[in-house]
Amino acid sequence: MKVAVVGATGMVGRTMIKVLEERNFPVTQLLPAASVKSVGKEITFKGKNVKVVSVMEAVEAKPVFAIFSAGGSASKEWAPVFAENGTVVIDNSAAWRMDPEIPLIVPEINSNVIKKGDRIIANPNCSTIQMVMALASLHRKYRIKRLVVATYQSVTGTGVKAVAQMENERRGIKGEMAYPHPIDMNCFPFGGSWLPSGYTSEEQKLVDETRKILGDQTIQITATVVRIPVVGGHSEAVNIEFENEYEMDDVRNLLNNFPGVVVYDVPAEHKYPMPILAHNKDEVFVGRLRRDFSKEKCLNMWIVSDNIRKGAATNAVQIAEYMAANKLY
Repeated sequence: MKVAVVGATGMVGRTMIKVLEERNFPVTQLLPAASVKSVGKEITFKGKNVKVVSVMEAVEAKPVFAIFSAGGSASKEWAPVFAENGTVVIDNSAAWRMDPEIPLIVPEINSNVIKKGDRIIANPNCSTIQMVMALASLHRKYRIKRLVVATYQSVTGTGVKAVAQMENERRGIKGEMAYPHPIDMNCFPFGGSWLPSGYTSEEQKLVDETRKILGDQTIQITATVVRIPVVGGHSEAVNIEFENEYEMDDVRNLLNNFPGVVVYDVPAEHKYPMPILAHNKDEVFVGRLRRDFSKEKCLNMWIVSDNIRKGAATNAVQIAEYMAANKLY
């Protein structure tokens, strides 16, 4: 079971390696791959130092799985090369997500759509993963008609450069800017790139990916993405309009019984999900559950999850686990 991690020296790549180790994925040989400038560096896996190789070297080693977190252009270039060589690619970029031939997978929800012979599997956007984890069981029972989403996204979603910007600002140090504005003591309604519609690519992902994962193109969705000065996880305020009436107790039961979801909701004791709670955890935390009294069949909820773990690395490894267990490689 050779496994390549492409983009192994980045924030998500390093976490992918950590998660492979934590979950005891049966790796016989790890192939950490990265750009030319990182080749020869060493990373630690299961107490041993492993040298970073070039992407071409990883291809030639014919791994069973190649888990990518190297950006869209690298995925477009290299995923087909791995796939043609018989490797299953699990890609964390946006490059393949909306390709109708490529499965977009959150294992707890739609792993059943993966077929033997699929060679590229798309890992959804971090904000989408945590939201659909909280919505899937509710949609199955009540049918979601419309979603209004506001995200409050960690700087870790932008990467190491953004974390460094925030930390520099807190120390009063001038440094490289990942964002067009200061992020410490600030927030701004922007993430991704601007689209002609006036929305951003991060907002559009929430629309398109949610529909694809839940298998329902009729769900109406509007989103606003906000970047905030925290690490630890993304937060989302979600207003859901159902087609059918719901019961609050049943909503709580459905969420409590969904694998990977934790209802953390005791407002009187100030217990509600926060990035500081979700940091370095794989669960999706849901709280502030309450009926929207301004409109029938509407529900409010607050969702928080670690965007680097379940939002990226852990979800990718779970896909590999499912495919390995079911001999789909």
